[in-house]
Amino acid sequence: MSHKAEAVFVPLNIAVLTVSDTRSLETDTSGQLFVDRLTSAGHSLIARVLLKDDLYKIRAQVATWIADDQVQVVLITGGTGFTGRDSTPEAVACLLDKQVDGFGEYFRQISVTDIGTSTMQSRALAGLSNGTLVCCLPGSTNACRTAWDGILAEQLDNRHRPCNFVPHLTQANACESRG
Repeated sequence: MSHKAEAVFVPLNIAVLTVSDTRSLETDTSGQLFVDRLTSAGHSLIARVLLKDDLYKIRAQVATWIADDQVQVVLITGGTGFTGRDSTPEAVACLLDKQVDGFGEYFRQISVTDIGTSTMQSRALAGLSNGTLVCCLPGSTNACRTAWDGILAEQLDNRHRPCNFVPHLTQANACESRG
């Protein structure tokens, strides 16, 4: 259910990180789905990186983007499973000022239709850090589609009511204040 007030759309600067030991940019369908969806929605892709499953490299990349005044949203796909190499939630959680508990809860709820009880193994999470929204999602293209279509499209749209993430993003607030 979308509630869009008569407001002017505020495009966001979004970085996409794919965490995978097996994909390349050419075979990264999950990251590409995010790129396609965010640009179609009117947002800007500000950076796209693919990293191997390495806790410290993931943490360093996300920390760099959190510190960058131009990056407002970081979308991460991959590294959220239970294998020994999956470390995205551990890499990111310590960087968050506030966790958005409802994000993972709602992602699991809307995933039940597609994957049933397997959704309980999802370690999807999101949070805010330094005025930047960081979202960690599974590496499957279908999971990224579910997250974008079911959560992110509305929550990254400043016109969505009764609330959305945009007012919490530092650069978006600066743009709205100047605009």
